[in-house]
Amino acid sequence: MAMGVGGRGLVGQINVTPMIDVLLVLIIIFLMISPSSTGLSALIPQPATHNPPPQPERTVVIQVIEPPAHTGPPLLKINQAPVAWEDLGKALGEIYKSRVEKIAFVRSDRDVQYEYIAAVIDTAHHAGVDRIGLMTDKIENAK
Repeated sequence: MAMGVGGRGLVGQINVTPMIDVLLVLIIIFLMISPSSTGLSALIPQPATHNPPPQPERTVVIQVIEPPAHTGPPLLKINQAPVAWEDLGKALGEIYKSRVEKIAFVRSDRDVQYEYIAAVIDTAHHAGVDRIGLMTDKIENAK
């Protein structure tokens, strides 16, 4: 408490600076201790979509397999599923119509003539495949 001398005698004044310092420290302590309110988490219902959910992206491998005894054109498989030569374009079109990345790999036996591999690549390009990679034995053994 400070005392001042005035014309009327001694006047008492309270020094409030230390009390304000203590008050500010207490406010900071209470702010740090009190939990932050984040609200309630709620699941909002979403409108039903008529589109089917997208299928997970898988690598598409088109296999060109030499038939036994080298009779006729090679056999075709897309991801281990057999496909006829006539249905190759339609099957690839179905696979790639909803995909963003249109990438395919072509794997063939050593004895398959290149004209069949070129026909597969051409059909894939017409079905909408942007990039086509050729798989070799070295790449496949590196897995």
